[in-house]
Amino acid sequence: MENPVCAGVEAPDVSIIVPLYNEAESLPELIAWIDRVVAGEGWRAELLLIDDGSRDASWSVIRVQAPAHLHVRAFRFQRNYGKSAALSVGFFHARGQVVFTMDADLQDSPDELPALWQMIVDEGYDLVSGWKKKRHDPVLSKNIPSKFFNATARCVTGVKLHDFNCGIKAYRLPVVKSVELYGDMHRYIPALAYNAGFRRIGEKVVTHYERKYGTTKFGYSRFVNGALDLLTLSFISKFGKRPMHLFGILGTLTFLGGGVIVVVLIVQKILALAYHTGYRQIVEQPLFYIALAMVLLGAQLFLAGFIGELIVRATPYRANRYNIAETLDRNV
Repeated sequence: MENPVCAGVEAPDVSIIVPLYNEAESLPELIAWIDRVVAGEGWRAELLLIDDGSRDASWSVIRVQAPAHLHVRAFRFQRNYGKSAALSVGFFHARGQVVFTMDADLQDSPDELPALWQMIVDEGYDLVSGWKKKRHDPVLSKNIPSKFFNATARCVTGVKLHDFNCGIKAYRLPVVKSVELYGDMHRYIPALAYNAGFRRIGEKVVTHYERKYGTTKFGYSRFVNGALDLLTLSFISKFGKRPMHLFGILGTLTFLGGGVIVVVLIVQKILALAYHTGYRQIVEQPLFYIALAMVLLGAQLFLAGFIGELIVRATPYRANRYNIAETLDRNV
């Protein structure tokens, strides 16, 4: 079977990005499966394999497979940076009109790609996320926590998806060029795209297969990291460009609260002097020190807002730089 080739500088129809870590056993089967789907659709395609510092023979397998598949472009990280880093590099190098992402563990089916393509090209979606409605994962350790995580993400981000972290997704090319990934933000790509102005976001029920090779990379620490990243996303999306809107409001309320307490204490002293009643010195009252702390905190919050505004304006672009140890790309 002849493989579709992205010859020269001609842009492909689709870019398929596969981040991977220790997936040597599944790679030959996955690449062959993707080949069959791409050939069946008649797409000009590029397959971007991002080896996230694998410790097994994944890169050796890629080096063997690449000569037989001219559309393969591969990148190997010097160390493990995480899935967000791998996707970020893939997004940077993608050239296809439609961009797909999928995992390398064979739990995502390449047979889903044509339907996702149709939703992007024919139905006008900016991003389509898979929905693993029936999951073949441990119920207590993964399925139930994932349902809670997705429900929380829907409430916080306002994006109505059932499965934010599904590995298989489709995007228009401008979408992947507009989102910035770092940390574990790959979980929230739909929310990042929504915040970037791409509002046509849909989902499609996809088949989820049991893991055939290797072991899951899932760990309980991801729930903690995911929750922290969700809070970060919520903050950045609302106040990332105008930090003074947050710190200024908090500073004003805190400062005014402290000022009101001071005024109340002064009025109490004046009334006590006027009516010759006993009173405690202002500096002897706990409320005075609470008010003083609030005034100082309010001033500090204002200062934090000003510094944030200066940082935002002095840093127009932040590039993610990852140490890529080796590249296989026959199209350049």
